[in-house]
Amino acid sequence: MEETLMEERKQMLLTLMKDPTYVPMKLKELAMLLGVPKEQRKDLEEVLNELVASGKVGISKKGKYARSEVFAQTGIFSAHHRGFGFVTIEGRDGDLFVPPDDTGDAMDGDTVQVIIDENGRGGRAEARVLKVLKHANETLIGTFEKNKSFGFVIPDNPRITMDIFIPQGKENGAVSGHKVVVKLDTYAIRNKNPEGHVQEILGHINDPGVDILSIVRAYGLPEEFPEDVMEEVSHAPEELSADYVAEEIGKNGRVDLRDVPMVTIDGEDAKDLDDAVSVSKETINGETIYHLGVHIADVSHYVKEGTPLDAEAYKRGTSVYLVDRVIPMLPHRLSNGICSLNAGCDRLAMSCLMDIDEKGIIVGHKICESVVRIDRRMTYTAVNAILEAKNGTEEPQTDAPEKEKSKEKAEFAKKCLEEYADFVPMFLLLDETARVLRKKRMARGAVDFDFPECKIILDAKGRPVEIRPYERNAATMLIEDCMLAANETVAEDYYWQQIPFLYRSHEKPDGEKIKRFGILINNFGYSIRLQNGELHPKEMQKLLEKAAGSSEEALLARLALRSMKQAKYTTECMGHFGLAANYYTHFTSPIRRYPDLQIHRIIKENLHGGLTKKRIAHYEKILPEVAIWTSSRERLADEAERETDKAKKVQFMERHIGEEFTGVISGISNYGFYVELPNTVEGMVRLANLDGDYYVFDEEHYELVGERTRKKFKLGQTVKIQVVSVDRYLKTIDFLPVRNFDKR
Repeated sequence: MEETLMEERKQMLLTLMKDPTYVPMKLKELAMLLGVPKEQRKDLEEVLNELVASGKVGISKKGKYARSEVFAQTGIFSAHHRGFGFVTIEGRDGDLFVPPDDTGDAMDGDTVQVIIDENGRGGRAEARVLKVLKHANETLIGTFEKNKSFGFVIPDNPRITMDIFIPQGKENGAVSGHKVVVKLDTYAIRNKNPEGHVQEILGHINDPGVDILSIVRAYGLPEEFPEDVMEEVSHAPEELSADYVAEEIGKNGRVDLRDVPMVTIDGEDAKDLDDAVSVSKETINGETIYHLGVHIADVSHYVKEGTPLDAEAYKRGTSVYLVDRVIPMLPHRLSNGICSLNAGCDRLAMSCLMDIDEKGIIVGHKICESVVRIDRRMTYTAVNAILEAKNGTEEPQTDAPEKEKSKEKAEFAKKCLEEYADFVPMFLLLDETARVLRKKRMARGAVDFDFPECKIILDAKGRPVEIRPYERNAATMLIEDCMLAANETVAEDYYWQQIPFLYRSHEKPDGEKIKRFGILINNFGYSIRLQNGELHPKEMQKLLEKAAGSSEEALLARLALRSMKQAKYTTECMGHFGLAANYYTHFTSPIRRYPDLQIHRIIKENLHGGLTKKRIAHYEKILPEVAIWTSSRERLADEAERETDKAKKVQFMERHIGEEFTGVISGISNYGFYVELPNTVEGMVRLANLDGDYYVFDEEHYELVGERTRKKFKLGQTVKIQVVSVDRYLKTIDFLPVRNFDKR
């Protein structure tokens, strides 16, 4: 078809489709409307295909044609540093792939209008960005570089693939290597880079703390509390007077638990102590009953609804724990002061008092406001040493370094046993109670994910000097079991009262993801059984128990977690799949989580008979938004925490370039495979860097196979690698396999 004729026909069709009376039509209907004979329909189809390819015309699932805008949908664009992207559209399962040449001028996070091709390349649905409706980034964090007559900023976010052009005179004193905040003056237009000016200099890229500060700014995490908040907090008491406590007990009905022996058990560096535990047991009609108390700081007594302090806590949503700092939800005067359950101090609390039988069933409970006085501030390390010493769980060591460590541990345990002699029976009873609860929880199918999280040790200049996995021990599990019991008890109580509430929900896994997971684990000789296409948590638990102690244990646990949905806050009690719990909420951490603070308010109003129809209507109105907002803040905090860990891991491995380590293949794709080291550092072996053979990704078996040698790299395989390079911008680490190492 001649080019001129093609253009004329394109214009004719576009004019037709712009007519207000036009409705989407199929090819046959358009041909009939335009009087195109059967033998010329191929020409008409060719014109329509060109218009669809140009993005001016869209085609529906049913094959009807109309202007792109008619079929356009709105979504959030997520960019990838390799040029392509994805669009998330509300109400549609799964993200839509956007090819590199169809991303338009969209930047990561932008709200975009797209048209969808349900049968794109490879038969999968694809999207094309028509236009940007709302820009997500007004400012960006990046590294400034000076050219002769201008500057540019390389964004820290690897998903923003274009540098920001900085005209001469708009660098605000920045020099090459400065981390800066850049304000965007114009956005990308037809492959022209965005333009901006330097708003603030954070420091040089090599200055201590600047890397983490850059992440804090990039994620919009708050640093200082507003003046009105600090003014409000300044009136909070530092301690409770005897008269005040007496009034709380006498007039306001708080339960006086100050004579009940109780302890806090936390990490050594914890300062905001929001939970304490107490325990006793008795025999009733020949049966043992454990009386477990979980006592939580009464933060809602000091953070009142509608105040500046409450608004700021809600805005933050959660405390954020970065590798070198904590960004708290509440000011330290509260979180480390009057709200913190410090030993020897009278404190206001919310207590969940549970009666538990020998089978782990909670046969009775009471949720009340209380006054407590903590007897001891314990650490996980000390309590674990006591439990190991008394239970005889410490394993004998054979080699000299381990014998020395074992000797040090024994001396530490002896010291703890002497120092806390009066409380040793309590720790043993807490451990006994926790084991009863854990046995019951595991029997119903709860999935116990034990991931090797890490602790990164920094020197005075913020440089990582050691990365070691966190140890999960008897003491950490003990507290975990107690908190889970309280959370479930509170959730079930308020569910049956049918009061507006916030729940912590973990939905059942998506069927397709579980099928994919089933295929993956078959490669390791494992299988899972589905009932009516659904997975029961008991099956996942059985799988992880079967894999326990094997080289692929951690890998299977990670794959299992990836196949599950993300837990979130909801107003509907949807149950918690991972815990195999029908009722679950977050009650135990109001100092660092807003949802806990929110439900404490509801509980207190209910205890005092204040939940009138008006107040119930109020909570029914605000809680859906609270659930969505706090879930999003939690995800943001998790991402920021992961980014800071990644940054420090890259810095740590930068000093180990050229060194060799042994790790396990933790992920495989068509462009390489990931290797995780024992210290939790993960790096990538790129296919492009593998010599000696051409490797093909076998997606069905999740392995890379050499075409000539048939050598395989597969999930869970142990490999020896050499660290070859790191990239501070992308926060990536590159490995290469060491030759002549093949341990399977």
